[in-house]
Amino acid sequence: MARVPYVKRDDLNDQEQPIFDQIEKTRGRVSNVFAALLNNPEATKAVTSVGEYIRYQSKLDPIIRETAILTTAKELQNSYEWAQHEPVAREIGVRDEVINSILSGKGPMGLPAKEGIFIQSAKELVKNGTLTSRTYQALEHLLGPQVTIDFLVTVGYYSMLSRLIHSLDVDFDEGLTLNDQFETS
Repeated sequence: MARVPYVKRDDLNDQEQPIFDQIEKTRGRVSNVFAALLNNPEATKAVTSVGEYIRYQSKLDPIIRETAILTTAKELQNSYEWAQHEPVAREIGVRDEVINSILSGKGPMGLPAKEGIFIQSAKELVKNGTLTSRTYQALEHLLGPQVTIDFLVTVGYYSMLSRLIHSLDVDFDEGLTLNDQFETS
């Protein structure tokens, strides 16, 4: 059970309701994580604006984006984000081998270097808060400076979201299911 109430549109005043409406418009619904965050509407507005940029405006290829999100979710043991994004990843074409590699925790071994660098980069960022010079050079070589920043922002955003989800003890949304292979320690 969440540590804060899930805020509904009617719980907000007239000035705050547009924040709820924007989340619903861009994401199709207000999931539990955002309903929990809406206990502070202005903070939620700031958080969701970064998420909107990542999901809908970034130049980062959606397959790379979802690979980074899944890796971040797995590294931070965030079953909520994994359950939210695995279907998205599959829908946009992230290969089963990539998803299985992330799930096993063994990735990126056995994957083509181009795919493996995205997993390796996200893992390093989550574990170390930075990238080795070698990993950064490989990432920038593949993406260029602008899109490398988008990648870093993506991992940073989903790391922050993961910590919020864990801290607020956000419940799975109705209909959300977790892959049986996702193991938490």
